[in-house]
Amino acid sequence: MRPDDSPADLHRAVAGGFTSIVEGTAPGDWDAPAPVEGWTARDVVRHLVTWFPGFLEGGSGVAVPAGPGVDADPVAAWRAQADGVQAVLDDPVASATAFSNPHTGEMPVEVAISRFYTGDVFMHTWDLARATGQPHGLDDELAGAMLAGMEPIEEMLRASGQYGPRVDVPDDADAVSRLMGFVGRDPS
Repeated sequence: MRPDDSPADLHRAVAGGFTSIVEGTAPGDWDAPAPVEGWTARDVVRHLVTWFPGFLEGGSGVAVPAGPGVDADPVAAWRAQADGVQAVLDDPVASATAFSNPHTGEMPVEVAISRFYTGDVFMHTWDLARATGQPHGLDDELAGAMLAGMEPIEEMLRASGQYGPRVDVPDDADAVSRLMGFVGRDPS
């Protein structure tokens, strides 16, 4: 996986990593606390399968088919979401469809998915892995590229309320730990 991979290839790799964590979660671990205050492991999956379909369809008319509910089957809910998003990215017409949002501007659907969703899946992979005691397996190069892209807009990101206060990490920490500290997680 490289930061400059196509949106389809990048999603395939990132969603595949999240899928590995989802599939490796023991049935009793879905209610384990996650690093996001007030969330459980199940809530991490719930977040990803609930916010994005409406965002995508509202800005483009492109729909991702709904899967089963997260409460009933978080693994099947995630698989349906990941497969649906991948199908959009693998479809040349759907992926090139115009996406427009007053907060983000206009761009092709594949760019919107990559910019707003795939990065969210990447960061929440760490949360789910932490909640369930699994190794995160995140790519350090991609984490470094994401951090480099986010640091210049830190004030805007913090103002959005989507990120907690930055957590200090050692200067020699790996890029994944620096990214997690930037978004308000304590990697230690």
